[in-house]
Amino acid sequence: MQHPGAPNAEVLTLLEREFGADLLTAPEAVEARSRDDSGLCLPPAAVLLARSEAQVARLLTLANEHLFAVVPRGAGTGLAGGCLAETGGVVLDMTAMNRIIAIDSDSVTATVEPGVLTGDLRRAARAQGLFYPPDPASLDTSTIGGNAATNAGGPACVKYGTTRDYVLGLTAVLPTGEVIQAGTATRKGVVGYDLTRLLVGSEGTLGVITRLTLKLLPHPARQQCLAAIYPDLGAAMRAIISVMTRGHLPAAMEFLDARCLKLVGDLLPEHVKHKVSGGREALVLIESDGGAEETAREAASIEAICRELGALAIIPAPDDEAREAVWKVRRSVSTRIHESCAVYIPEDIAVPIGRIAEMVGALPAVEERFGIDIYAFGHAGDGNIHLNLTAPDEAARPRVEQAAEECVRLALSLGGTMSGEHGVGMAKRHLLPLEIAPASLKVQRGIKRLLDPNNILNPGKLFPGEE
Repeated sequence: MQHPGAPNAEVLTLLEREFGADLLTAPEAVEARSRDDSGLCLPPAAVLLARSEAQVARLLTLANEHLFAVVPRGAGTGLAGGCLAETGGVVLDMTAMNRIIAIDSDSVTATVEPGVLTGDLRRAARAQGLFYPPDPASLDTSTIGGNAATNAGGPACVKYGTTRDYVLGLTAVLPTGEVIQAGTATRKGVVGYDLTRLLVGSEGTLGVITRLTLKLLPHPARQQCLAAIYPDLGAAMRAIISVMTRGHLPAAMEFLDARCLKLVGDLLPEHVKHKVSGGREALVLIESDGGAEETAREAASIEAICRELGALAIIPAPDDEAREAVWKVRRSVSTRIHESCAVYIPEDIAVPIGRIAEMVGALPAVEERFGIDIYAFGHAGDGNIHLNLTAPDEAARPRVEQAAEECVRLALSLGGTMSGEHGVGMAKRHLLPLEIAPASLKVQRGIKRLLDPNNILNPGKLFPGEE
């Protein structure tokens, strides 16, 4: 499929008349939408700061008439270049559509616009005793629409699932400018094809979501966690598997490898720091939630399992203050890696849980072969490993990129996937044929062509090259 590009000067003038002050062309406005957290920079010709579904539909209608690209964008926290205007075009910024329309305590649902910040929805639900579980690392800066477009996950996936599991229904503008409603406001519904699940995770290539109905849950009465230090990652993974196979389903199960643990070791409690020698130690963080008594019992049982499986030290976190201190160790890793390295490529492969240690154990050979450093951490409960491939100077970037492909191939050989959370976007589309068979790619391209015959919406994302 051909990739439409930027609108010409005549069409830009038409767009300015159509959308007035909501069409942004000033250099600072364009620059602000030229980047995401992937490190890529691709400026659009203009930005539409959408304030209504009608504006979205009108822009896409005009894009089909004049054949220019439209690139949907949330807060720009993605790591795969999915919201960048590779061919120019108009970035469709959805952040101004940010109303929490309703939180229905009787139906236990929320109705929101796509620009609502995930953290704001969580807090609004909590104020009514309700819980929105998806918790991507960027929950205080990412939008619900962006989370839906990429099917964002987070630590709570192990127990609660991903964003897709909470989208009951949605309204979307198709690439042709037509508006559709998909899904229901009910917990069950099997009428017709499931267009909701098709659109969620489609990375803004099949439609622009303008409203979502989300499932909520009663808020847990208590949340309690602990961290455990193990002599190596293999021992840490054995503890994780033992916790799960003994009948526990924690709300989160995270891990840090030795290199990550060294980087954030200063955040550990004083009585634990001496247990980390800078050798092969690994950290496991396990959180339980639910009723107060039930959670306390589960946390005690998990702590006993961790001790039985050879933990060098346990850091209990029975209250909110201690819990926040433990989570700060985990959340600080990405920032510190990014700050300490000139070249930083994040990968988010996922493998079967029982093969995490094997995957991470193979990384030293990759480091040696390409002359780079790899930090590994992530969601042990669902096998989603965040690999941060780094080098101290920009000249090493080609080697880092080659190593990233090697890691993807390794994950696939272990029965895994190239992306557990971040999506494909631009950054990983060249690797897609390693995982998706030609027949499946043909079907997916056919769906794209059916819904977007002029390839207007987010062209160049997901699929490698031309047909």
